Amino acid sequence: MVAGRSLKWQVMVFTLICTWIGSGTFISGAEFASKAGISALWLAAGAWVGIIIIYFLAAKIHTFGQYTVGDVLEVRYGPAARVFGAIALIISFVSIVSYQFVAGGFILNVITDGKISESLGTVIAAVFVILFTALGGMVAIAYTDLPNGIIIVLACLLAVPFVYVAAGGLQTAQQALDPGYFAVVNNQFGAHPWLKAIGYFLSTMFLLMGVQSMYQKFYSARSAKDAKKAVFWWTLGTIFVETVVVIIAVFAYSKLQGQIDLTIPKAGGKVVLMAARNLVPAPVGVLLLGAACAVVISTGMNYLLSPSTTIMRDIYQRFMKKDAGQKNMVALQKVLVVVIGVLAFLLATQLKSVLEMSFFAYTIYGVAITPALLAALTWRRVTKAGGLASIITGTTVSIVFFILSKLLPAEKVPDGDPWGIPLIYPALIASLAALIIVSLLTKKPKPEDFEKFFPKKTT
Repeated sequence: MVAGRSLKWQVMVFTLICTWIGSGTFISGAEFASKAGISALWLAAGAWVGIIIIYFLAAKIHTFGQYTVGDVLEVRYGPAARVFGAIALIISFVSIVSYQFVAGGFILNVITDGKISESLGTVIAAVFVILFTALGGMVAIAYTDLPNGIIIVLACLLAVPFVYVAAGGLQTAQQALDPGYFAVVNNQFGAHPWLKAIGYFLSTMFLLMGVQSMYQKFYSARSAKDAKKAVFWWTLGTIFVETVVVIIAVFAYSKLQGQIDLTIPKAGGKVVLMAARNLVPAPVGVLLLGAACAVVISTGMNYLLSPSTTIMRDIYQRFMKKDAGQKNMVALQKVLVVVIGVLAFLLATQLKSVLEMSFFAYTIYGVAITPALLAALTWRRVTKAGGLASIITGTTVSIVFFILSKLLPAEKVPDGDPWGIPLIYPALIASLAALIIVSLLTKKPKPEDFEKFFPKKTT
């Protein structure tokens, strides 16, 4: 689960980059960029701010030294918070894994010029990721991420100038695309473009600040100093890769837009892959497609391992068999990886838009887990009732609005938003309101309830 708490910061940098830079960047981000242009960076920018905040908490998280976010939630809010937090995490992470499989299908379809269908490619990606994760665990993930991270950074660095030249430069791209593609916010995207852009920003920021796979990596570091140093370099690497991917997507779309039908929701997600096949020299294209494979495999493995770890730690070991031996725990976790992977694959077969699914997955986790988690680490006044209310409220509102987006008439759901309001707003407001109001209306926690998070300074 945590690689023996032995990872050096150099290894952690690339495994953190690979964990975050997934098909949410290469596929969802590309789909966003093909529809909204440079303003797709709002999706990535939320992560950058989230990483900077995490920088100041990384050492504290490592020192607390548990395995899952559920461990933190239970210490501060009680067993019920662990269970409801696990439910939100599982829903979110199964959704994230599902579109990694879809992205794998995209890649194999593009690489083979359609000889492998998207559906067959999805099956192949799912089988590979599930088996690799079940066999290797965190050690396989962390040390596979080291070369994967290098490939991702190198591919992005080499591909940009070739795509830029192939598209005819900035002036030609501006002539080929609507002016909104080069605006801070594309006023053609969403019923309320600014709300939409900031909504994506908030969803990625709150996901990253609470995402368990990142905390699991902090627990895997050999020291608090290594954890903090890794976060610094992770920040720079992530900003570089995500900015470059959006630039590649926008310029590639300006050249290839006649080959991409945006009325098909998933179509825009292929633009970076198509650029690798058509707009760059073969060696660079191979490297870029290799980077896309790397992020799908890495992110799929990370987000498969986390919910299986959650079930093992937060449900099985906590409530069913506290004295479970390590061999039994590992064997059962391998089975759970397969079960969760199959569920994610079944969801993948129903997926219509990677961008839409990623927004839902980010939101439900970000509003259900992150406010309560950050409050546990930073706010002495938060109470057990307040934290639990926040988790339940955030999860419930996210699910209700997601269901509404499927049930309401199409004219009431522009760009997937019920009444034009992105899901993050009602869900986050409800979660924060529950956290603060319930905490202030209930009895203050005793010092022993939060002493693990706020240890007394010694002289």
